[in-house]
Amino acid sequence: MTQPEYTPASLPATRSKTTLAAEDTTGRARRARTEPMAVRPLRDGRYAVETAGGTYVVDLDARTCTCPDAQLRDARCKHRRRVALEVTEGLVPPPDQRTAVCAVCGGRTFVPQASRAPALCAAHESDPGTLVRDRETGDRLIVVAATGERADRFETDEGRLVADYPSNAHYGGHEPVFRVVYLDALRREGDVRRYAFPASRLQRVADASDGPSPADSADVTDPTTA
Repeated sequence: MTQPEYTPASLPATRSKTTLAAEDTTGRARRARTEPMAVRPLRDGRYAVETAGGTYVVDLDARTCTCPDAQLRDARCKHRRRVALEVTEGLVPPPDQRTAVCAVCGGRTFVPQASRAPALCAAHESDPGTLVRDRETGDRLIVVAATGERADRFETDEGRLVADYPSNAHYGGHEPVFRVVYLDALRREGDVRRYAFPASRLQRVADASDGPSPADSADVTDPTTA
């Protein structure tokens, strides 16, 4: 089934004020958790923090906040603390990243600020060396590299777009493409051909019902040198 294309417009533009568990804290640390605040990342890596008393701008890298507590007392205010907490808990992206949506499932993920490649969440990302299964044939493959290109823009060695292959008709043209090699090919002598597949066509073997045998796993050593 073709995966829908997700865009930044799919993400909420604002967040409601929320609180965090108080835990064993006091003073500013406790207020940072228990007072309702809405943290919104800005394009320049800073954060707008909306509270009942006003909206302030936090810069984690510069360790500053525009609130009176920080400006007049040079304190590590509750706003800075709250932003740091939300970054640590994965509620907002770190200063050098931005929020994006996974091209496969539409789930939220974080990517580098400058990245323009299709985004993938942790569940659908595949690092080099990952053992996967082709959903169309059941064959086992090893991921060699992420191309950073969409299936409807990336050309194979045959000069055809990945999205134009009939076997890829059920996968989204907006999905990122991965270079892969067949596991069986690594057992043979000679050059190993690399193929290009859209992300959701590849299923991690660890997620499949019949995972790799010990013999298969032993062959997954250094596919990038194959």
